[in-house]
This record gives sequence, structure tokens and C-alpha cells, in this order.
Amino acid sequence: MTTIKSNALKIVLCLILGTKILSVSAVRCYQCSSDQDPKGQDNCGAYRKFDKTHHIAIECNSEESHMPGSFCMKLTQQSPKGFIWDGRWRQVVRRCASVADTGVTGVCNWGVYENGVYWEECYCSADECNGSNRITAVLTPAIATLLIFTLRIIF
Repeated sequence: MTTIKSNALKIVLCLILGTKILSVSAVRCYQCSSDQDPKGQDNCGAYRKFDKTHHIAIECNSEESHMPGSFCMKLTQQSPKGFIWDGRWRQVVRRCASVADTGVTGVCNWGVYENGVYWEECYCSADECNGSNRITAVLTPAIATLLIFTLRIIF
């Protein structure tokens, strides 16, 4: 009886993880760049909140995608001079990505270039996740890890 339960749990776990892995391959992301906005407009959310109602998320493996990939990214760059009203510029790029510098998604990296420009690059793997002002980690990897450790203790 114990063997049947353990096999059933393993099958259910494989199905759940398999579903998650298959769903990642067809992720939909927002795609825009503030350097392509018409003068005087902020369509990509460099200075104001990103308006999802004016954009349609595209499937990353479709022909519409400027860069094919399996997850989303958001890159923000900002000059070091003062605040926005003091002449500081900001640029935002939202798109699909195929390789994260860290090798994982649900995280943000940041730094400063030699010229003083601040940059932040965030990666995520849920549909339309690069449409927010702040990308948050998806809980699925944490839940999967917890399940694996729990199953390892049981078996």
C-alpha cells in the first residue's frame, strides 16, 4: 500500500512540474522601448506607471517577438544627474529574453556603468510579468523545492 501511495505522489508531482515546464515555453511578455516613443510621450513607462491597457503582450516564440525567448525581462537605465525635473533621463525596455545573466528568473540585477548611469535588469517567467513597475519572484520554484524535500523525507 505504501508503494502505491509513493508512486501516486511521484506521478502527481511529475505532472505538476511537467505542466509548469511546458507552460513556460509559451510565455507572453510586453514588448516596448522608451527610446522608440514619439517625442513627448511615455508609452513604455519610463516616467509614469506602465499602462497595460495600451499594450498587448506577445508570445515570445512568435514572429511578433523582437527577441525570441522563454521568459520576460525589463531593463531600466537612468542618468545620475539630479531628479527627473532636474534633467535626469530614464529609459525602459520590456521584451522577451532567452538567457538571464544570473541563469535564474524572478530576480533583479542592478549596477552602475562607468559613466554613472544606473541600470536594473529584471527577469521573470509568468505571462505579462514584465508589465509591472517592480518584478516579483514567482513562488513556483520555492513550492517545487519544498515538495521535493518533503517527498525525499517521506520516501
